[in-house]
Amino acid sequence: MKKAIFRMEPFSCPSCVKKIENALFKAKGVQQVKVLFHSDKVRIQFDEAIVSAGELQELVEKLGYPVLSQKVA
Repeated sequence: MKKAIFRMEPFSCPSCVKKIENALFKAKGVQQVKVLFHSDKVRIQFDEAIVSAGELQELVEKLGYPVLSQKVA
């Protein structure tokens, strides 16, 4: 299992958080998602054999939410 943290542009509303969470939870290989509204971060635990952090970043950006930086551990 890998963990990724995406630093995002500031979220404008709670519905943005829900939209990102729902999309990531539907992605194959994602085990856990936590969107931190007040710190503008998304924490994801995922199976790297199924999905990459880059693919998850692309998914979030296709929703219209730019990822400013990514950290994978």
